[in-house]
Amino acid sequence: MALEVNDINFEELVLKSDKPVLVDFWAEWCGPCRMISPALEEISKEYSGKAVVAKCDVDNSPAVVAKFGIRNIPTVLFFKDGKVADKQVGAVPKINFINKLNNLLQ
Repeated sequence: MALEVNDINFEELVLKSDKPVLVDFWAEWCGPCRMISPALEEISKEYSGKAVVAKCDVDNSPAVVAKFGIRNIPTVLFFKDGKVADKQVGAVPKINFINKLNNLLQ
């Protein structure tokens, strides 16, 4: 299951993670966000122990949203070693997220 991250725990759970982290910036009212959510939950289970999947509600995390310049949702940022390593904006097929995550695991 995806971790819930916010302004308070983002640094600890994402930036200090020893595994690659996929962070879905989303909102309850966002239709495309709801479209990709099931795929990200599947990835969370499939990559358990290898990578972390997290969700950040943009309405409740203004500091993180500002820090990473999130302007459109869904935006998925891929973190490795505390830095943004890749980015995906918009609703795309599950394979797009898997390919980007696999690149970080090599």
